[in-house]
Amino acid sequence: MPATFDLEVVSADRTVFKGPVVSVVLPGMDGYLGVLFGHAPLITALGIGEIVITLPDKQEMVIAVSGGFAEVVPQKTVILADSAELANEIDIERARLALQRAEERLRTPGEDTDVDRARTALMRAANRLRVAERIH
Repeated sequence: MPATFDLEVVSADRTVFKGPVVSVVLPGMDGYLGVLFGHAPLITALGIGEIVITLPDKQEMVIAVSGGFAEVVPQKTVILADSAELANEIDIERARLALQRAEERLRTPGEDTDVDRARTALMRAANRLRVAERIH
């Protein structure tokens, strides 16, 4: 059996996941980062993307995440996410509508449209939809 370490994924309003894992892949600001037991200590900012967790029974869990930080030490990783949702909790229709709204805001921006904010909303919506569709 592969070595495990403790993982905790916390968003502003709840603990999304807590338990032993074999590995976790998370979206750093400069690309994805894989973590295994014994990883060197580090702290990194997170981007918009998916967290892929491999459990001791070899099943995978996927979490949509939008920003935050991760702290890695040899036997534990803590992810403090701005927002985090398990793939099976995401309402696909709601995610599609959010993606359509974000695309429309960018297609026809008004004078008061914050384009950077609209792009971020588009990336978040696309990520949520991609993660949700992985399990459906």
